[in-house]
Amino acid sequence: MASRTPPPPPAVERIEDVDLADEMQGSFLEYAYSVIYSRALPDARDGLKPVQRRILFQMSEMGLRPDRGHVKSARVVGDVMGKLHPHGDSAIYDALVRLAQDFALRVPLVDGHGNFGSLDDGPAAARYTEARLAASALALTENLDEDVVDFIPNYDGQFQQPEVLSAAFPNLLVNGATGIAVGMATNMAPHNLIEVVSAAIHLLENPGATLEELMEFVPGPDLPGGGVIVGLDGIKEAYQTGRGTFRTRAKTSIESLGPRRTGIVVTELPYMVGPERVMEKIRDAVSSKKLTGISDLTDLTDRNNGLRLVIGIKTGFDPNAVLEQLYRLTPLEDSFGINNVALVGGQPQTLGLKELLRVYLDHRIQVVTRRSRYRLARKQERLHLVEGLLIAILDIDEVIQVIRTSDDSEQARTRLIDVFDLSQLQAEYILELRLRRLTKFSRVELEAEQNTLKADIAALEELLGSEVLLRRQVATELDAASDAFGTPRRTLLMNGGPVAPRGRAAAPADLQIADAPCRVYLSATGRMVRAELVADAPGGGVVPPARRSKHDAIRSWVNGTTRGDLGAVTTRGRLVRFTPVDLPSVPANSVQLAAGTRADQYLGLAPAEHVVAIVPLTDAAPIALGTAQGVVKRVSATELPPGKPDVEIISLKPGDTVVGAALADDASELVFVSSDAQLLRFEASAVRPQGRSAGGMAGIRLSDGARVIAFTAVTATDETVVATVAGASAALPGTDPGSAKVSLFSEFPAKGRATGGVRAQRFLRWEDALLVAWVGDQPRAVGIDGAVRSLPETGAKRDASGQALDAAVGAIGTTVT
Repeated sequence: MASRTPPPPPAVERIEDVDLADEMQGSFLEYAYSVIYSRALPDARDGLKPVQRRILFQMSEMGLRPDRGHVKSARVVGDVMGKLHPHGDSAIYDALVRLAQDFALRVPLVDGHGNFGSLDDGPAAARYTEARLAASALALTENLDEDVVDFIPNYDGQFQQPEVLSAAFPNLLVNGATGIAVGMATNMAPHNLIEVVSAAIHLLENPGATLEELMEFVPGPDLPGGGVIVGLDGIKEAYQTGRGTFRTRAKTSIESLGPRRTGIVVTELPYMVGPERVMEKIRDAVSSKKLTGISDLTDLTDRNNGLRLVIGIKTGFDPNAVLEQLYRLTPLEDSFGINNVALVGGQPQTLGLKELLRVYLDHRIQVVTRRSRYRLARKQERLHLVEGLLIAILDIDEVIQVIRTSDDSEQARTRLIDVFDLSQLQAEYILELRLRRLTKFSRVELEAEQNTLKADIAALEELLGSEVLLRRQVATELDAASDAFGTPRRTLLMNGGPVAPRGRAAAPADLQIADAPCRVYLSATGRMVRAELVADAPGGGVVPPARRSKHDAIRSWVNGTTRGDLGAVTTRGRLVRFTPVDLPSVPANSVQLAAGTRADQYLGLAPAEHVVAIVPLTDAAPIALGTAQGVVKRVSATELPPGKPDVEIISLKPGDTVVGAALADDASELVFVSSDAQLLRFEASAVRPQGRSAGGMAGIRLSDGARVIAFTAVTATDETVVATVAGASAALPGTDPGSAKVSLFSEFPAKGRATGGVRAQRFLRWEDALLVAWVGDQPRAVGIDGAVRSLPETGAKRDASGQALDAAVGAIGTTVT
């Protein structure tokens, strides 16, 4: 009976006692270092985290260049995960998506095709999107095959990956970075590539440059979405110490949204703030009564025009005050905390602007040095082979004889080395060379290549031997990257004052415009604007404008209050009530009518209807109106029914229109000027006030084909003048300068109502009509575009011919208020 083999003895258990505190401390430090070095923090040299660097390198290895087609993002994720980054596909895809988002990076590094997300929504799955490298990414990965950086094994030792990329531009400053490690975090703002490169070159040429000098080139971050940075103190602190805070605001404008409607239009938002988030916060603030004065909220964002959020403002609320509350209560204002933590030599450090630039420049100098050494070695090797070929061509017959008489290649190599004094490399290259290369033409080519190689070698040796040339080469390459990928600054920098703390909104009454005295102007080109009255101005009026610009000829003006009712008389014989609270407001000491809004748009008039004058709605003097067919009428304000938004104040005949209106008491005079150069003045008392439905009475007798071009009411003074412009009636408006003259109003005798008047200007040979006329003090002429035009000096006879003008006059008003 066979004996059974006894079982092996049981293994001896080996148990070691380890202090729990020591084990926890060691394991935690290993984990923390792994997160800091291998995941969360970027390298200060190329500005990339390991996963980002591996994505760009692997896409470069896959040949996904900008001039080739896109491939599925899932394929890129699979290759990166399988070869370089074994941490899960979701982390890789998230990093790939961020590299393609133009709202996250100032210079995107991946060209994405498909839905790569927005500020409010995430991207589509990797199987639906496609990607390839952007041109800027090629600048980060260039020359990796020329020994410019060290390569390290991947996680399983089967492949090699770069420890850092060559980085032709300062990617860390340009695109910023964000990450949370163990016990530390980084949050770096994007900057403008052109500005950063300029600062880097300045530091390269002036190693002792101060922070103030560098900030002349880099005044602050340049965020991808634009916006406004308010306050630069935190930025300077961050550039000096590596940590600081600044505030960003949306880019907004206050615009007219329609007849008597004002709104706040948002076209740019703070960094990484989406429009849906803003709208949600605004709705919450309005519903909770923290924010008042908002009537509606509309998102008009589209692919062609970009971001456009329109916030409607209720009548009577100050848009600027509402905007300040929006800054306090919504993400229209946000803060950004700079924490410049990056890896330097494998260790996390907090770096200021100068340190960041210096680390990058040291890296680029090393890259250029290693690349130059590599190219020098390659060219020296090639020159060595070319010199051997030239020796073989000179004695080609003997070379062939040596090879033919040799027993094998080893003997042929040895004999070539001995006979022609060649190196082993040269002899091996000659043996492998095809005979067709050994021709006379090949000799010429080889001699030219030899000369080129010698020149290149000399240039490389000179470059490597001079630190000045090395720095100059780095600067040249930085300039090239700036020209290729730089774009103008998008973010506006402002030195702002203190901001109110976020919290409870101010009382609604604080947002409303006070019912203060004001003056409303109507320009000769049809714009309206509101100015606050200044108590210490002469007569309690508005301080005269300090300077003049377009549209500053005044056609009509009236005093009132911000919330009071005023009237606008239109060419259709209507009086439209309006409240000036929503009119654009200008400083009292610098009234600029160009800042006003078009009166017809503000009042919602029909396309062919225009405002001829603005009047108060009080029991003052009656309103006098004159029409194109020569009708005159006075109507009292007491005839106007209260509360109606618009009323008819004259019954016009078919084809007739109102050409002018003004307040006219019995002591004033009414003046008509017709197209056939007739001026009629008569006492206003000759026209009795009528009801608003009346059609008026005859004012001036017109000749056949003539029409009234100007009507007004004046209280004549020694300064009152008549300005007229004559020209050809058949010419297109604004094309015929014509002629003009300015005469004293006293030159024109008064006549009775319904008469023909007296001649106001003698026509020149090519003229047949008056085009523009005006009666009042201190005339001011403007073109159709509102630009100022020159008028002749006052003093011409009433029936004299005019002086030729340099440019056409579209309207005449006054500068007197």
